[in-house]
Amino acid sequence: MRNRLLLVLVGVVALVLAIHDIPLAGHLNRVERDRLVTTLERDAFIIAGRAEEALEEGTAADEPALRALVARYSFEEDVRVAIVDRDATGVVASQAADLAEDFSNRPEFAQALGGEPTTDDRFSATLGEELFFVAVPVLSGDDVVGAVRISAPSRIVDDRASDRVRGLLFVALISLLIAIAVAWLFARTLAQPIRRLRLATDDLAAGDLGVRADDDDGPPEVRALATSFNSMAGRLEQLVDRQRAFAGTASHQLRTPLTALRLRLEQLADQVDSGQAETVDAALVETDRLHRMIEGLLALSRADDAAVGPVEVDVAAVVHDRAVYWTPLAAERGVTVVADAPETATGFAVAGATEQIIDNLVDNALEVSPDGSELILRLVPDDHHLELHVIDAGPGLSEEDRGAAFDRFWRGADAVPGGSGLGLAIVRQLAAAGDASTELREASTGGVDAVVTFRA
Repeated sequence: MRNRLLLVLVGVVALVLAIHDIPLAGHLNRVERDRLVTTLERDAFIIAGRAEEALEEGTAADEPALRALVARYSFEEDVRVAIVDRDATGVVASQAADLAEDFSNRPEFAQALGGEPTTDDRFSATLGEELFFVAVPVLSGDDVVGAVRISAPSRIVDDRASDRVRGLLFVALISLLIAIAVAWLFARTLAQPIRRLRLATDDLAAGDLGVRADDDDGPPEVRALATSFNSMAGRLEQLVDRQRAFAGTASHQLRTPLTALRLRLEQLADQVDSGQAETVDAALVETDRLHRMIEGLLALSRADDAAVGPVEVDVAAVVHDRAVYWTPLAAERGVTVVADAPETATGFAVAGATEQIIDNLVDNALEVSPDGSELILRLVPDDHHLELHVIDAGPGLSEEDRGAAFDRFWRGADAVPGGSGLGLAIVRQLAAAGDASTELREASTGGVDAVVTFRA
């Protein structure tokens, strides 16, 4: 944002300077050239006035004061000066070589000797470049007794006219640099608070409900936005805290009566006859299911509270450890647990979450794994990620069911009775807290390939 503001502000100033200075530069160039022409014409007439008497008497070539004047003016102004008599014969010149030239074929002298001042450019074969000249007649009363020409290469005159334009461009450059400095300060003043507000928003989105924006810095509109953000963040923190507190409190409060209910049902099972025992057993199964559901809600509540940022975890070591842990229980069901993972592979996860993720996935997989099958725990590392696969040989799930399986309380149509429908929801919540992703794929065995992708 800061760069865009800087470009916009500087671009506007540059556009204004261009619209203002480009036409002005052309105008100044013309004005300065006209001023130089006027100055040279004035000086030519002054020299002509000094040379009038000498030309009229025919002694101009022998006048040291006139020669000194021409030499000094030529040196100071870096121009060439030539004075001719009425026959276009050179009598005084700043360049000695000019005295040997025949000026009768020079159009500027012809026009000046005709009584008309002239100013123009022409190509000079002598100099081999474009020549700028001013030629004026030397008048004695109504008679033209000679002419004075002041000349210089056109590039010199153009350079003198361009000096004023270069000064204007220098001022424009200074103005642009000042505009860049002011625009940078303005953009920084505006962009820094917005950037801090964006970072606070990112932290809030990442689960840091205690983050607050700085509402004491920046323009009034940004401070007002930061104040609104802080109000929203505070309200959101209160709502989430209340939700977590309710889930945790409700789950804890339900444990006691649920335990008492189970004890009474067990006592009742010992007292009823065989015909009613089946009903009591069914009630015990539902009680166990309710107990698991409450435990799942507590686990979800803890998973929500676990959003404190991921840490480095040796995921490979956890895979091997959980494979050893689940092997005896899997063996009772006729299932072999296979760990396919390197000795070590480090990724990012919330502390303690990797064990819970694997336990929930393995627990689900064992429920559907047939006798004599394998349950594979595979870890596939690369430069950026660690892919954890828990692959079973069960009946599998449809594509639609795989997409919905992570929803809370979702259970498949053929699910084993007694489950809570919270296992995969817990897996996704714990994985997301550690910046990991989850998905269910179709396994080559026909079952489900549960994939959790950690950052390496």
